[in-house]
Amino acid sequence: MTILKTYSLTIGYTHRKINSVIQSDLNLVVKSGEMVCLIGPNGSGKSTLLRTLAGLQQPLSGKSVINGVDIQKISNKERALLISLVLTDRIDIENATVKSIVAMGRHPHTNWWGSVNKETETQVQKAILMVHLENKADKLISELSDGEKQRVMIAKAFVQDTPIIILDEPTAHLDLPNRVEIMLLLHKLAHETGKTVIISTHELDMALQAADRVWLLTAEKGVEVGVPEDLVLNGRFNEAFRSDNYVFNPTNGNFSMNYKLDKQVSLQGDKTRMYWTLRALARAGYAAVEKANPAIVIENNCWMMGDNEYDSIEKLLSALSHSVHHA
Repeated sequence: MTILKTYSLTIGYTHRKINSVIQSDLNLVVKSGEMVCLIGPNGSGKSTLLRTLAGLQQPLSGKSVINGVDIQKISNKERALLISLVLTDRIDIENATVKSIVAMGRHPHTNWWGSVNKETETQVQKAILMVHLENKADKLISELSDGEKQRVMIAKAFVQDTPIIILDEPTAHLDLPNRVEIMLLLHKLAHETGKTVIISTHELDMALQAADRVWLLTAEKGVEVGVPEDLVLNGRFNEAFRSDNYVFNPTNGNFSMNYKLDKQVSLQGDKTRMYWTLRALARAGYAAVEKANPAIVIENNCWMMGDNEYDSIEKLLSALSHSVHHA
């Protein structure tokens, strides 16, 4: 079911009555239960689009509609019943427990005193359990790791019980294990609860794996929308992130540094070892081509070059360097 639509939405800023357009004529559609990843180069308008969709910023023209409601024409309280927002700001609240922070998400549903009733307690406990923080419920927020703090804010957003949750760079400040955990958690929650999750992220490889749909913002061609794999196969992803310094590999979805390859080798053998060997060779300035000399054969437990056998890539690189210097 469609939950959000934009109609000829133009986003940007107005300064001294002069409009600076960042993206124009956006006609986007989001369905319930989807995880949408918003990606694109710096300056393409990711944060501006999120802020506009969340009602924090006025569009230059057009509109954004959630469940038939124009998000720009309702009060903050009405908006808080439709959208939960998680920003990148670090959480630094003294003497607040995990439970009390998560309970703040129920504010749009409580009376003006903000009293915590039985229903709120149940919702809070359920959300804390959902993000695997049940053993930290009574801990102070200041005692948690950055990854745990981010999970607290995700729990708070889910307790707000809105059909759409918008997160701006939810994995910022986190190490790799926590980035993976947060992305998997958001994907799981979207699919299990039927809520729509929209995030902006610089984690391109994770977005390709976790997103049901990608909004790929570009400076020249607006927003490309599609399943991540389609955007890779049709070349849109490569176009958006084209650079002289790195290259996107559509075979495995990884970015590689664009080294100057002024030497050649030929390579054959075990596929897993070949992938890592190619990376090391590229760093040393070698391109792998057919029928080049020297020829390297990768076995299950060694690398063969001529009559010589090497049990590590380090020793292989050393031998190549030695042969170049003595050529």
